[in-house]
Amino acid sequence: MTRMSRARVARRIAAGAAYGGGGIGLAGAAGVGLLLAEIRLARRRVGNGRSPYVPTADGLYGAAYTVPGEPALRLTMLGDSTAAGQGVHRAGQTPGALLASGLSAVAERPVGLSTVAVPGACSDDLDRQVTRALADPSRVPDICVIMIGANDVTHRVPPSLSVRHLSAAVRRLRTAGAEVVVGTCPDLGTIEPVRQPLRWLARRVSRQLAAAQTIGTVEQGGRTVSLGDLLGPEFAANPRELFGPDSYHPSAEGYATAAMAVLPTVCAVLGLWPARDERPDAARREGFLPVARAAAEAASEAGTEVTAAMPTGTRGPWALLKRRKRRRVREAEPQAAESDTSHTQASA
Repeated sequence: MTRMSRARVARRIAAGAAYGGGGIGLAGAAGVGLLLAEIRLARRRVGNGRSPYVPTADGLYGAAYTVPGEPALRLTMLGDSTAAGQGVHRAGQTPGALLASGLSAVAERPVGLSTVAVPGACSDDLDRQVTRALADPSRVPDICVIMIGANDVTHRVPPSLSVRHLSAAVRRLRTAGAEVVVGTCPDLGTIEPVRQPLRWLARRVSRQLAAAQTIGTVEQGGRTVSLGDLLGPEFAANPRELFGPDSYHPSAEGYATAAMAVLPTVCAVLGLWPARDERPDAARREGFLPVARAAAEAASEAGTEVTAAMPTGTRGPWALLKRRKRRRVREAEPQAAESDTSHTQASA
């Protein structure tokens, strides 16, 4: 599928989400049925029916930067098993811990991490997760990172409905005063048991949803970072390094690769990146595009950021597409618990 046709599909899905329509099917029913059968075979290997283990990473990172009277930054992770960190064994290997540690180093401030993401969650669970994240009005997160979408595809959630739930979650968080970064739907074509031609179909449906998620997020004032292609060629080239033992979730190295892509956007949205880096760089193929085209471009290239720009144009809202340089993140453990909120465990 070309990027222009993907942009048209993304616009139609996003329109269905905005106006209550059913949207369109991601692909033919027969092909999707075969694809989901293979993905279900992969999922059966995850935990062998046991409740998934997810390290509890919540706590305070960068305590050495504490200054009396200056509060810590608050980071909340929402979404599914990818946001929670299923597949690794140490708290410091989860994406939340990696982002909190990296953000603390850049900001030179402590960062309190809270995780409300749940393994197995679809986008319709985001409403409950947002309610948890905003439970204490005096402790609204400074930044929320959402990673969601894979389960929506495998559970055949209509894409317009999936985007509607995500858009509503972003809107609630932004209204409360939190910044939002969404890591869009990963590339399900990288799951090892999935073979061609279904691998191509998995990549197609994943990118369609990722592009539509970008439109919905940007329209509500959030930013997105494409994870699909990042977790595609790199995972395919290094499956033993970037996939965990279950061959379904990322390994510690895989999560670190994803966190490196998301961290620059998290820092930028909080005003921690140099102002000169906020200007589009033509040499890196950055610039202003209609939001649907920017969404399609981002879905095809790892680590690409999309954020709102001009509100109107002849082809609808415009967005700024950036390809930020990735920043290395290091494993770290929380130095102190910031609250007694327990980390939710649920079946995948």
